[in-house]
Amino acid sequence: MTNACGVDFGTSNSTVGWHRPGRPALLALEDGKPTLPSVVFFNADEERVYYGRAALDNYLQGYEGRLMRSLKSLLGTELMEGQTEVMGRALPFRMLLAQFIAELKQRAEQTAGRAFDSAVLGRPVFFVDGDAEADRRAEDTLREIARSVGFANIAFQYEPIAAAFDYESQIAREELVLIADIGGGTSDFSLVRLSPRRAQEVERRGDILANGGVHIGGTDFDKYLSLSGVMPLLGLGSRLVNGSEVPSGYYFNLATWHTINQAYTQKVWLQLKDVYREACDKAALDGLLHLIAHRNGHWLALKVEEGKIALSEDERAELRLDRLSPPRVLSLLCPSFDAAIANLVSGIEQTVSALLRDAGLRADDVDTVFFTGGSSGVRLLRERIAALLPNARRVEGDRFGSIGAGLALDAARKFG
Repeated sequence: MTNACGVDFGTSNSTVGWHRPGRPALLALEDGKPTLPSVVFFNADEERVYYGRAALDNYLQGYEGRLMRSLKSLLGTELMEGQTEVMGRALPFRMLLAQFIAELKQRAEQTAGRAFDSAVLGRPVFFVDGDAEADRRAEDTLREIARSVGFANIAFQYEPIAAAFDYESQIAREELVLIADIGGGTSDFSLVRLSPRRAQEVERRGDILANGGVHIGGTDFDKYLSLSGVMPLLGLGSRLVNGSEVPSGYYFNLATWHTINQAYTQKVWLQLKDVYREACDKAALDGLLHLIAHRNGHWLALKVEEGKIALSEDERAELRLDRLSPPRVLSLLCPSFDAAIANLVSGIEQTVSALLRDAGLRADDVDTVFFTGGSSGVRLLRERIAALLPNARRVEGDRFGSIGAGLALDAARKFG
């Protein structure tokens, strides 16, 4: 068996796959589960670092410390070369990502009972939209980090292509497939010819008809659900005595995973005190100040994410917001969620339409739509993509596992 693995470092969840014929590809990373949430918690009370579900549990139990999530979103941005303060010390963001990926590697090796010296890493079609230099920089950064934690041989594969390889292992005839990978940070698509015969070939470039992607994903759906449904409770859209609105930037920071900590600075606290004095709806601003004073921004983001997931299955979601002041139960409705994310979904639709044009294909040419990625359950998104390809068969992949399994296959082919 190969000493090469596939690493799916995701915005919300991560997996590591190891190809072993006849056995599941994904390795257990936490409590017997194949996914490790891409979360780090620096526990100040214990002076210890926790990862994944344990990190979230520590945070929700009320330990003092710093929670960080959506680490992948830093790649390709100017923040990547910066640093943040953790437990009184400066921590470069590069080191933060290296710590998490090293933890992934160590856990996978412990489960597999061997060291991995080679890896195929998944990557979105575009780390950064419309900026080829930033996209190249993001991949280079991830390569350098992977090398620093002990991977000597490194290759990259587009995440939707990896998912295609996983689906291809399950089919009996040739199909033209649209891979729809809706992740936490990006929505990526590939049009690929797949078949058992083609799967035997190492070079597959000719089978890939088109790739496309857009920097819209599950965390964006969370953000706009929060802004439309939750942040008005805390004063978003309310007025100051001069008739202008309360500045929206504070709410946007609280609704965006990788900027929540910016709401906790002394500078923001002093600014909000000034805003409070001029606010017409002081009760709503009291709620905002209470949330920030108790550093419950990440808790609120998790509650919103729960609501998004529930609305993927039901018409209504009830959120118990017991850490707000005053505590309340908020009803979220599917039509309101659809309205909040409609512009985002339209951007994704345009990406799929452009993909078909680039490939010179008609909608009727596509046999199958293969859905994967943690946010592929969002109903409005699925309905819009299905409407673009009304005759294509819809197939459900493993939302959190298809990419990792496909990367494992690719790693065995490249390094085996």
